[in-house]
Amino acid sequence: METTVVCSCVQQVAKSFAYPTKIEADSELNEIYQTSLMSALIDGVYDGNMTIADLLEHGDFGLGTFNDLDGEFVAFDSKVHQLRGDGSARVAAMDQKTPFAVMTHFRPTVSGELMTALDKCEVQGIIDKLVGSPNLFCAFRIAGRFVRVETRTVQRQTKPYRPMLQAIERQPVFKFEETAGTLIGFRCPPYVQGINVAGFHVHYITDDRRGGGHVLDYRLLEGKLEIAKISKLRIDLPQTDSFQQATLHSKEMSKAIEAAEG
Repeated sequence: METTVVCSCVQQVAKSFAYPTKIEADSELNEIYQTSLMSALIDGVYDGNMTIADLLEHGDFGLGTFNDLDGEFVAFDSKVHQLRGDGSARVAAMDQKTPFAVMTHFRPTVSGELMTALDKCEVQGIIDKLVGSPNLFCAFRIAGRFVRVETRTVQRQTKPYRPMLQAIERQPVFKFEETAGTLIGFRCPPYVQGINVAGFHVHYITDDRRGGGHVLDYRLLEGKLEIAKISKLRIDLPQTDSFQQATLHSKEMSKAIEAAEG
């Protein structure tokens, strides 16, 4: 889990947020649904049987990838977009399949406006402060204007698949400057490393829906932050041969995930 450097303004920004009581009462209903494991993806398990249509039965908000590691996906408001290896974005087809995805029915328990320019580490510090405990999950969304967003998107792979660290050796990196868009992400506790990604896992898509990717870094100018605290995790494990034969635990797995996810 990456270390978050907290700026001096975190306390002040956190105090400005609203805690809507009518939503807070429903926070126990929030659940993460996950198909497969991050460790399987790291090991090169890039084929799954779950379709985008199937995923939307488990949530209206999430992220993941497509079979063949064909880019990233970002989902919110029940709409799913494919963020491709050339930095572009397109609407995903309902019959496209995923080897790894994380979804939730997004019910914010905390919301507020970010009116001060903030770097990634500062935003993460605010989210940590608002969630309170490092042992809970959360989903979050930031819709706003960005000074810059740096992303990467994995190129489509062909069989025989290489492990992810080899697949991303020459991954393209894109810089979106002075754009309006949406960050959607999850923050997971350290104890789920390998099951999911410990720490922050975030994707970005521009408001014109023409570009985005897996987020490496950003600077926010202003925007609305919504957070859903989550205390339930449900996982469906694939029944594929590749998953059942994969190496899902090793001493180097944590380092590999940190390198792959940035």
